[in-house]
Amino acid sequence: MSIRAGQDNTNLPWVEKYRPSSLDYVYGQHDTVDTVRKFVQDGRLPHLLFYGPPGTGKTSTIMALAKEIYGKNYRNMVLELNASDDRGISVVRDQIVNFASTRQIFSNGFKLIILDEADAMTNVAQNALRRVIEKFTKNTRFCVLANYAHKLNPALLSRCTRFRFQPISQEAIQLRINDVIKQEGINIDDDALQSLLKLSKGDMRKALNVLQACFTGLDSPSQAITSPMIYECVGAPDPQDIEHVLDTIIQENWEAAFTIMNRLKLEKGYALIDLVNGFVDILGGYQLEKMCRLTILKGLADIEYAISRGGNDAIQNTAVIGVIKKGFETQT
Repeated sequence: MSIRAGQDNTNLPWVEKYRPSSLDYVYGQHDTVDTVRKFVQDGRLPHLLFYGPPGTGKTSTIMALAKEIYGKNYRNMVLELNASDDRGISVVRDQIVNFASTRQIFSNGFKLIILDEADAMTNVAQNALRRVIEKFTKNTRFCVLANYAHKLNPALLSRCTRFRFQPISQEAIQLRINDVIKQEGINIDDDALQSLLKLSKGDMRKALNVLQACFTGLDSPSQAITSPMIYECVGAPDPQDIEHVLDTIIQENWEAAFTIMNRLKLEKGYALIDLVNGFVDILGGYQLEKMCRLTILKGLADIEYAISRGGNDAIQNTAVIGVIKKGFETQT
């Protein structure tokens, strides 16, 4: 496992406690891991760009790779910077240039500079960085990490080999979650585990944080984590509540549907946008005619846009009921 030896990990967040210390423990990005590892084995590691959604393993992959390359010499050979904090040209001129321009006496290999959240860097800093990359290629490699590649300078992109990190599959997240459950002695229901995998939406960090929050909130370590706990921790509506509201809209009159929806929002604090997204998920499993599905989805899309533009909540409530009822009127 990836627990750091010789350190007290009791109070560490699980995303750090179980961060992979080897590429063998990076789950869900097999093609990227295999390619990068082959670059190292062949001695031809290029400058790298890892981009993709949060929690998909970008930082973990490069840190695990660096530990495999440098071992105990990791601290001397690697410079880690979070560009969302150090985002100006001064960090390029000072920290990066100073680190890249000095050579290690006891090593003839290359240094590694990791720039996390690089899409937050200013344009001036990115322009300066591309020149630094060219100048110190002989003894330094750069790994640029970003959530959005389109926010990076095209000239900077052209100097890196790009790897897109996809949202992690539920199977890969479950492998890591099972390790954590075993290590921490967690009692979790099967339904709760499936809810956790579903709500994480490919984000390993989110899955571990939610699991730790639920486990910490238990009255005793032997108590089981249930599905409602997972939904409450995430702040997502319970599917049973969404199903109940949807059935009421379809089967009852307008007044009853409006009353049930408003009561649920007041009692459980659900936002209308959460209900709309829940309706879309549930309707995805219904056998509907094309015109019915098209009417409902188009109407809900317009409502979501209206909400994002600050539309009146009460008006949008009635619109949701009207859209769903109108859609099912076309269902024969």
